[in-house]
Amino acid sequence: MKIDQLVANIPSTKVGSGTAKSAKSVDGGNEVASSSDSVQISEDAKSIASASSSSAVFDAKKVADIKAAIAEGRFQVNSEMVADGLIASVKDLIQSRSNKA
Repeated sequence: MKIDQLVANIPSTKVGSGTAKSAKSVDGGNEVASSSDSVQISEDAKSIASASSSSAVFDAKKVADIKAAIAEGRFQVNSEMVADGLIASVKDLIQSRSNKA
């Protein structure tokens, strides 16, 4: 699966947008509007949402550089680094499981 496909499939959402939706009654009758429901977003939550939307989870330029290197056939995998990373991950998993027991 390509990275472009993953990014295109992520749904976008906005905090605090939208209106109250109608809900069906339990007995399957007509819909009843619930306009009295409301949600209040704290200032802390708003600042966290704005900070997380402005900072990327990954470096887009670095991803583009790696993507180009793969396409051009000049991307090389450092097998020692990969192996070291896998071993470190396994050690962390073993230690975290032994701490829970």
